[in-house]
Amino acid sequence: MSNIEVVLYNPEIPQNTGNIMRTCVALGLKLHLIEPMGFKIDDTKLRRSAVDYYDKINYEIHSSFNEFSKKNQGIYYFLTRYGNKNYTDINFNVDDKIYVIFGSESYGIDRSLLAENIDNCFRIPTTKDVRSLNLSNSAAIVLYEGMRQKGFPELEFNEPESLKGKDFLKSYVK
Repeated sequence: MSNIEVVLYNPEIPQNTGNIMRTCVALGLKLHLIEPMGFKIDDTKLRRSAVDYYDKINYEIHSSFNEFSKKNQGIYYFLTRYGNKNYTDINFNVDDKIYVIFGSESYGIDRSLLAENIDNCFRIPTTKDVRSLNLSNSAAIVLYEGMRQKGFPELEFNEPESLKGKDFLKSYVK
């Protein structure tokens, strides 16, 4: 069980949240959703993005960041275009609970919250022509980096036998 958990601060687009839910299932991570959200949790688009994994998602909804932070103690890392550190500088190899926080698609994370936590604000490097990346892509980049640092604990390195199995291509005939 990983000590990394994912936080979406006021997500607006159900497809992005669904993709992040799928990534969380793939990595065995818990997801926290901070209201308000731009969709209902039972939204069809959300379910479609999460595909067959909707029933495997470990998530919790919080009415505000304040409520979330009262219940969840640990290290908070904020992903923001205003961060002055590279996301690869996050040390995921600590014993404390780590919360990786991503903001809404149109606004990001509340600026006062970022200013209060400036030392824990990180960004994904881009060219000067791009303000930010897609939310679900950003989450995948950062979360896979965290799991890479930890050696991909409890993750499959081959196609599971419960699916097609690691030797599927050896017997594949077109």
